[in-house]
Amino acid sequence: MPMPADANVHGDVFGGWIMAQTDLAGSIPAARRAGGRVATVAVTSFVFKQPVFVGDLLSFYARVIKTGNTSITIDVEVWAERGRLDAQAVKVTEATLVYVATDANRKPRALPTTD
Repeated sequence: MPMPADANVHGDVFGGWIMAQTDLAGSIPAARRAGGRVATVAVTSFVFKQPVFVGDLLSFYARVIKTGNTSITIDVEVWAERGRLDAQAVKVTEATLVYVATDANRKPRALPTTD
């Protein structure tokens, strides 16, 4: 839930704050698929569809859409629940991010195989 410090004087949440939260959400399935550390290497798409306001309850839905030798592409949808009693859910953002699996020296490493 974004707070007043995450917004401008009109209560509109900063896009950068939403981007940071989206990156965190995307890193979770990426790290699970990689079996460890990942680094964000690209944001191939980021669309703000609706504004986000202070007090909105945000939900982030992330899924793996593609894997390479070292990379994992993740789609993330962000939904906002507006209003406390009459909660209306609207999609506010959608993004595609690419992560790379890294080793202890922060160098790319191959993804583990899946069975």
